Amino acid sequence: MDREEKENLIENAVKYIIPHFASWELLEREPKILVKGEGCYVYDIDGNRYLDTFASLLTTICGHHQPEVDQAIRGQLEKLEFFPNYVDTFTVPLIKLAEKLADIMPGDIEVSFFVNSGSEANETALKMARQYHFENGEPARYKVMFRRFSYHGTTLGGSSATGLGWFREYFEPLLPGFIPTYSARCHDCELGLSPASCSFKCLKMMEQQIQWEGPEKISALIMDPLPGSNVGYPVPPDGYIQGVRELCDKYGIILIFDEIQTGFGKTGKMFACEHWNVVPDIMTIGKGFTGGYIPLGAAVTSQKIYRPFKRPGHEFRSGSTYGGHTLACAATLANIEVIENDRLVERAHELGAYLWKKLEALSKHRIVGLLSGMGLLQALFLVADNSKHIPLGLDQTVGDFVRDYCYKNGMIMRNNGNILVMAPALIISREQIDESIEILDRALTAAMAHFKL
Repeated sequence: MDREEKENLIENAVKYIIPHFASWELLEREPKILVKGEGCYVYDIDGNRYLDTFASLLTTICGHHQPEVDQAIRGQLEKLEFFPNYVDTFTVPLIKLAEKLADIMPGDIEVSFFVNSGSEANETALKMARQYHFENGEPARYKVMFRRFSYHGTTLGGSSATGLGWFREYFEPLLPGFIPTYSARCHDCELGLSPASCSFKCLKMMEQQIQWEGPEKISALIMDPLPGSNVGYPVPPDGYIQGVRELCDKYGIILIFDEIQTGFGKTGKMFACEHWNVVPDIMTIGKGFTGGYIPLGAAVTSQKIYRPFKRPGHEFRSGSTYGGHTLACAATLANIEVIENDRLVERAHELGAYLWKKLEALSKHRIVGLLSGMGLLQALFLVADNSKHIPLGLDQTVGDFVRDYCYKNGMIMRNNGNILVMAPALIISREQIDESIEILDRALTAAMAHFKL
């Protein structure tokens, strides 16, 4: 491809496409066109190779070009590329994937409603909870509790349940009945308390909110057991997740766990909630679920929740033309088999410990503060001085500098402001972790010099 053709592609990309969560600062500087992927690496239009430490936005968790998944898609193409899961019609890959999910999901979670994305999965879960109460004679249960500092998608319902102002501000007023409640970010507690002595004050205040709003009016509580990359994977203290489950049981509230980022091995367990032995009423899944091959998401629930819908005239009123796409199901089933056969959940646990030690050693830089996360989902919080706990100023875009430095040196680094996020594919090797830490080490040194820190 000659230079003129490349320049035309870049020009037309910016002219005719609205990127998701676009950054015009970056688009005006250097739009990126990727053309090839192999394992943990991607290649751009100029042939440059990049080690991707964020797994294509947490999707390609088994890397690019897994032979088993490639073959599963080709094999299904020869039979039936697509038929909708509509009214009374199923396809073989859809059934086999549902069977597999019933086998691997925690507890009694075993019935799947398939959609196209994580946002749709959360939207579906919220609708499912409301209709469940309606069918059980409690139509007044319409309110939804959600936690501040959590992200649950870009649909109207998902945005209404998202506790991050940046995702909400242009679209308010959002849906009525969505109630923000306390998070468990113990490193930056909203109540200014310490986990060693707080006695779960956040849970007590959550219960007070439930009582004030009227538990008979609350449909569901949606939460991420391990909050995502936007807030640096803050791990809740043991007892918190169990306490939320107890509150929902006490007041008859449907508990929805959003495991779209954290599911399928990334935390060192198949699902994050298994670290606390807590089972939700509905779990939403997506992203790495499919290995990044074809869009797919699901809301998975128990027979108890599904039972009221199994009557003529009371069926669950939701649908999506491409939900449970035939090729997507074939690809996802093969992707799960790769995770199991290659023991990638165990690998995430082992390599997570290795990555943690490597990142921990970067605290030799005084701008490296808190390290948070679990498994292969980890985050570094940048500060002005870690010995004096001095935060960076709002105008100090150190994280952006580190991200750009890494990219220029062959590595894709995700940052959310001054939080640096590592969430590589589960197939990453120790050598590739070493490669990423070496680049990050140099980036931090360069950032300190640039900002005179």
